[in-house]
Amino acid sequence: MEEARPEKVKRPQQVYTLVVEVGRKPGDGLPEKATGAGLVIYASGVDEAEAVRETVAILKEADLAPLEVTGHGTLDERLKAGDEIDAEEQALMRRALDENSVIVAQMTPFYD
Repeated sequence: MEEARPEKVKRPQQVYTLVVEVGRKPGDGLPEKATGAGLVIYASGVDEAEAVRETVAILKEADLAPLEVTGHGTLDERLKAGDEIDAEEQALMRRALDENSVIVAQMTPFYD
């Protein structure tokens, strides 16, 4: 008789807000005099660690050099913390969830 395996529980995808600092790399597409950039990203994942891994992989594929990633939580976590999140930002988060994707919502170049 075969031993019954416990069913895998499929954890739902959530969208995490991440702030990523990138350095310079040839072909990164940043302005010539920039020393790097800060990116606000909405990334889907079953947990924040997965969202971070996917984001870093995609940024590296896009010839960016991720240096540091800071997680700011899910939409619910941010709302509970008192963050004001406008309709446009919520729409981008919904899109990241619907498309199971990583969306760069904002990129701010850094200069010396």
